[in-house]
Amino acid sequence: MDNSSFQALQEKVRGQVITSDQADYDTARAVFNGMIDKRPAAILRVSQVADVIAGVNFARDTGLDLALRGGGHSAPGFGTCDGGLVIDFTGCRGVRVDPANGTARAEAGVTWADFNHATCAFSLATTGGIIGSTGVAGLTLGGGIGYLARKYGLSCDNLKSADVVTADGKFLVASDTQNEDLFWALRGGTGNFGVVTSFEFNLHPVDVLYGGVIIYLLEHADAVAGLYRDYIATAPEEMGVFLGFHQGPPVPFLPEEYHGKPGGAGGRLGGPPRRRGASMAAVP
Repeated sequence: MDNSSFQALQEKVRGQVITSDQADYDTARAVFNGMIDKRPAAILRVSQVADVIAGVNFARDTGLDLALRGGGHSAPGFGTCDGGLVIDFTGCRGVRVDPANGTARAEAGVTWADFNHATCAFSLATTGGIIGSTGVAGLTLGGGIGYLARKYGLSCDNLKSADVVTADGKFLVASDTQNEDLFWALRGGTGNFGVVTSFEFNLHPVDVLYGGVIIYLLEHADAVAGLYRDYIATAPEEMGVFLGFHQGPPVPFLPEEYHGKPGGAGGRLGGPPRRRGASMAAVP
């Protein structure tokens, strides 16, 4: 399709349709992983659900591949494609917290940093990503391990409902009581079940967190892994610990000679919530 073909889509949306002849095309098509360099036919920066419905219908009717960009953090580059249409939720980053019911609703472009900032004001949280720039959408649809997982389960375990636009352009609500099969598939099934435009999560009381990281030389991996295995088996759920292998980070507390060198890292994060036991998890 040539660029002029997308004028019909622009007339149906309140957001912006960006094609290769526009000055901001290269910026709009860029994703978090700089190794991914794809050239979509157009990027639709949506502003509301009506734009998503129009984008889905347009891609289906014209036979275009459709990619979805939520927080934009996808390492494999699933948020873009060559020659297709990208529905970009970059501008949809609202989070509405309902402290009375212990829930929060997040739009599809929200990152976990956005979400945590909104819920922290009420001393509430749910299991989110290890890194703040990770998108709520991608992590939740893929399962979602995070700092609070050992106490409160995965991100998808805390999903209460989702607003979804299906391939035929219909808007559905998926929950335990509505479109139950779709809701089951969304919780960890990754993609291709529809376009989720917002997520409703259950929240938990979490106040002060305590965390840290311990870095070991790779030669001590066997001993550290054994200690981790034995400790975590009987540790309270309030304590969460991750064990991983990384390159030595360029941080002040690690001697420079170990920067960039293979090593193991473990950590913990937690603290006393306001009304329940502590919630702790690991920093890789």
